[in-house]
Amino acid sequence: MSPSRLVLIPSFDTGPRLRSTVEEALSFWAPVWVVVDGSTDGSARLLDPLRDPASPDYRPGLRVIELAANRGKGAAILEGAIRALQAGFTHVLTMDADGQHPADRVPAFMAASAESPRAMILGKPVFDASAPALRVRGRRISNWWVNLETFDAGIGDSLFGFRVYPIAPLVQIMMGTRFMRRFDFDAEAVVRLCWQGVPAVNVDAPVRYLTAAEGGVSHFNYYRDNALLTGMHLRLFFGYLVRRFVRAVLTPSRR
Repeated sequence: MSPSRLVLIPSFDTGPRLRSTVEEALSFWAPVWVVVDGSTDGSARLLDPLRDPASPDYRPGLRVIELAANRGKGAAILEGAIRALQAGFTHVLTMDADGQHPADRVPAFMAASAESPRAMILGKPVFDASAPALRVRGRRISNWWVNLETFDAGIGDSLFGFRVYPIAPLVQIMMGTRFMRRFDFDAEAVVRLCWQGVPAVNVDAPVRYLTAAEGGVSHFNYYRDNALLTGMHLRLFFGYLVRRFVRAVLTPSRR
């Protein structure tokens, strides 16, 4: 049981897959916290046996935080991160509840975080044949914008949510903006943490897209979420221009 690093899983209407994801995570790390983001499908109750000491399925190290209403992925992560910081934790590894992220890579990511505690450890997805081509091509656009906005900080992937964050700077930047509460969280968190001087370390991680028969659940809406990302990048690009101007003013010209 780690006293400083935990796995944080936000979940919204993930169905039966939620329990499988949590059990997989607990097989490789503890503690694991789940933030149930206003789910109405009863999936939170599937975790009750895992946290009941009287149950034969009891798994120590699991905590479930239930939000009364759906707030969005970023808001759910912020709620968990604030509580983790208050409990004395220093880092969180975020992973999706839908089974896309590789639980067996959690120890390696936590080890990378221990080696570079100031850094964010960013998963760089290794896609297999299950990955929708449209999603793979589309994320290249976001990656290009993020590397521009971060002055080529070398971000391997801006949207892959399998990451380790240092909690204190993450909470600080999120409390300073009303954005980063929904699908825009992953990309904007990387940019704003880079602006605060938090270095990035990229680590490869396989990603899988489960079919409905395998319990896969996706709330991605192509038009809504891409519109959200477009607005986010417009805001961040303005911030990039301001920072570029400040750099130009503060950097002595070479004669």
